[in-house]
Amino acid sequence: MQIIPAIDLIGGKCVRLSQGDYSSKKEYHDDPLEMAKRFEGVGIQRLHLVDLDGAKAKKIVNAEVLERICAGTSLQVDFGGGIQADEEIEKAFSLGAKQVTGGSIAVKNPALFEAWIANYGSEKIILGADAKNKKIAVGGWEETTSVDLIPFIKDYVAKGISYVICTDVAKDGLLQGASVDLYKEILQEIPGVKLIASGGVSSVADLEGLEKIGVYGTIVGKAYYEGRVTLEELAAFV
Repeated sequence: MQIIPAIDLIGGKCVRLSQGDYSSKKEYHDDPLEMAKRFEGVGIQRLHLVDLDGAKAKKIVNAEVLERICAGTSLQVDFGGGIQADEEIEKAFSLGAKQVTGGSIAVKNPALFEAWIANYGSEKIILGADAKNKKIAVGGWEETTSVDLIPFIKDYVAKGISYVICTDVAKDGLLQGASVDLYKEILQEIPGVKLIASGGVSSVADLEGLEKIGVYGTIVGKAYYEGRVTLEELAAFV
């Protein structure tokens, strides 16, 4: 199982939100590059970088941070937040992102998202499938759609998607455990998908539970920043 630390950006600084609520913002570090180097230093290879300013602005805002991390580390960065147009995805890749995550765009403009899958290939495009009560949530999770989670993922896997990041919005940032049953159901329904679990991880035991059911990777954010898991414990999974 891949351990994928998350760095969420507001104003160029490392922050975390709870359940996507911007008013719950907590700052953890003012230099994202230094934070990224800590992860790299223990052998972690991937990074989930989210431009929360970009998600609101619907365009990349923290471009400089993306470029600094990609140039200053060997981490494979998957980048999301505000990528809603061809010029934005081209910009993300030109700044060094190895993969781009599309969430709202996959719901709001499926034709464009499908074109990205065709143009860039399944190794470069990650489907962001965020859900509340198994319904897809978009727009920084402020809007819950009527779209069912598992059929939504299944449809995009049929269209060429390999990687899927699934966040259970009800769990995110609360340190109350991951949605193991949900991920188990997805893996049973869609065998072969590279499922990346996100949200709720609070301990090494949570990580072990996710590894056991066979997720491809797990995103770790608040659990690390709040000291619930250490770098050394994360490194043990590498």
